Amino acid sequence: MDENLFFKQATLLLCSSLNVETALWRCFQYVRKHLPADAIYLNIYEPSSSGIKYIAMADSDGGRKIEKSIKLPAGLVQAIESGQRLKDYLIINNPADDPLGRIITSEFHLSNHCFIALRLFIEGHRLGVIDLFAKGSDRFTEEDAQLISQLREPFAIAMANALKHQELVDIKEKLVSDNLYLHSELISQSGDKVVGGETGLQEVMDKVAQIAHLKNTILLLGETGTGKEVIANAIHRQSHRKNEPFIKVNCGAIPENLIDSELFGHEKGAFTGAVTQKRGRFERAHKGTIFLDEIGELPPWAQIRLLRVLQTQEIERVGGSPPIKLDIRVIAATHRDIKQMVCDGLFREDLWFRINMFPIVIPPLRARINDIPLLINYFLGKKSKELGIYPVPEIAPDELKSIMQQTWPGNVRELENAVERSLILHRQGPLYFQRPQEASPVVKSDFSLKIDTQVTPLDDVVRQHIIQTLKMTRGKINGNVGAAALLGIHPNTLRNRMTKLGIEFGRNHLTQ
Repeated sequence: MDENLFFKQATLLLCSSLNVETALWRCFQYVRKHLPADAIYLNIYEPSSSGIKYIAMADSDGGRKIEKSIKLPAGLVQAIESGQRLKDYLIINNPADDPLGRIITSEFHLSNHCFIALRLFIEGHRLGVIDLFAKGSDRFTEEDAQLISQLREPFAIAMANALKHQELVDIKEKLVSDNLYLHSELISQSGDKVVGGETGLQEVMDKVAQIAHLKNTILLLGETGTGKEVIANAIHRQSHRKNEPFIKVNCGAIPENLIDSELFGHEKGAFTGAVTQKRGRFERAHKGTIFLDEIGELPPWAQIRLLRVLQTQEIERVGGSPPIKLDIRVIAATHRDIKQMVCDGLFREDLWFRINMFPIVIPPLRARINDIPLLINYFLGKKSKELGIYPVPEIAPDELKSIMQQTWPGNVRELENAVERSLILHRQGPLYFQRPQEASPVVKSDFSLKIDTQVTPLDDVVRQHIIQTLKMTRGKINGNVGAAALLGIHPNTLRNRMTKLGIEFGRNHLTQ
């Protein structure tokens, strides 16, 4: 065989495509003409997980990508890293007698195969291994190994380029996905200004200024509708992370069986329906901020997972991926009494200590009534634009004073709804802010189902029914138009029932 020609042809085929599975299959078709070969596999070494990950293979059916990780025993990993097995190639003609051979052939159900393992290096760094399999034992010779080892550098260069290309494709897809995701997730606010930040929320904004530029976890406390999400967004905008993602999560809105996947992501095939790899909310928030709203709604097992993430700044996707290191700012929020939940055993005390390092309490609207006119003006401008109302209608005289005297248990959210409702009802003005509970109640119908609590005995009902039927037939029992025929029973049966129920016979008794 002309080894130079073999090298040239195999190298050209390896470099013919940036798709790793295509390049591998084309090379395999050529190599099998000169060497024993039934399949060829490519794996990369993963020292972080103490194992190898197979990413592509080719056989007579074609080339295809695969995802299979194999964890190696500690002793074998140590032998590999110490260089005991790091020749250019290994001939494993009897896998049953080799510890690595047993593991690999068992994982791929190739126990009746032998193989050559060709090590691949790029600039002194270990890339992975090409495994050339042939059915049977003792199929490979030293000459075979030396011939395939000529392709070690072309294999390494071609595979490295193909893997890098695939990495760029994956990054591009993730960027497109993130762009669409963040476009729908990012909150649009009125610049960097928080309405009421210089009045009722001044103390809150002072705390925001103290903590925004740091990385510490923050807990926002306040009733429903007080604007915890607005404050979380303000913290992010004032931080060094303002140009990075701001990901919000409503912990109470995620089904319990999807919490792991939504927060931490999953690997392809991790569970039924996981047809692709998915990055979770935490991974999407890398280098940015994640806002965990209603954190008190998380179940206990999810609290444990969250505590570990806060402690290590690492996540693991569902499906057994290696830990992923993240750089995230966490802002949590709740309207519940977490301290009482800890006492009741509903919230983990260690998680409470972790998130309660810098709490910020957002006062309810009734405690900052001077913010109400500012909020109304802001919502009037915003909602009028959304509803296409121009110019903005005027508020009815004395209506503002009345509004400021109300308690607004739904806080800012309730006030916003009241403004929008008023604009819909009074597009031309003046505006009156009628709260839902003040609206006229639904008029109840005068007709109601009356239930008689007195139950008539069954015999009395049957007796009365027979009497009514006899009156219709003027006392006649027999015949086609007689009472027995109308009641669908035999005349003698009717007479027996009449006797039992005390109904007298004869027309004279039933004609009245």
